[in-house]
This record gives sequence, C-alpha cells and structure tokens, in this order.
Amino acid sequence: MPKLKTHRGAKKRFSFTGSGKIKRKKANASHILTKKSQKRKRNLRKSTIVVKEEVKRVKALLPYS
Repeated sequence: MPKLKTHRGAKKRFSFTGSGKIKRKKANASHILTKKSQKRKRNLRKSTIVVKEEVKRVKALLPYS
C-alpha cells in the first residue's frame, strides 16, 4: 500500500498535545479588530482543542501524527 501524504495546510494549522488531543488557533483574530473588545481579543490569542466531532476529519488529514 502506498504512503499517504500529509495535508500541508492542516500540518501548519494543527498540533497534537501530549495526551493526543488536537490543538488549534481561534478564528476572527486577524482583522476588523477595532470593534472587538479587549477581553474578546485577549481570549482569541489563546489556543483551544478541536471538538470531538471534528477530530476524525483532522486526523485523516494528518495520517502520521
């Protein structure tokens, strides 16, 4: 069976924690920031965990992670 290719876009956007969960950055933090509150922008800087419904799709894009 041939090797599977890693999705290069997914590789740049997702990383795995030590326990095997998938980390991602939050959306809406790149532009139109003047109307967003400081508290909201501060929380957007933090990373978060991919929800369980999406884990299967992300793992398919990252076969060797």
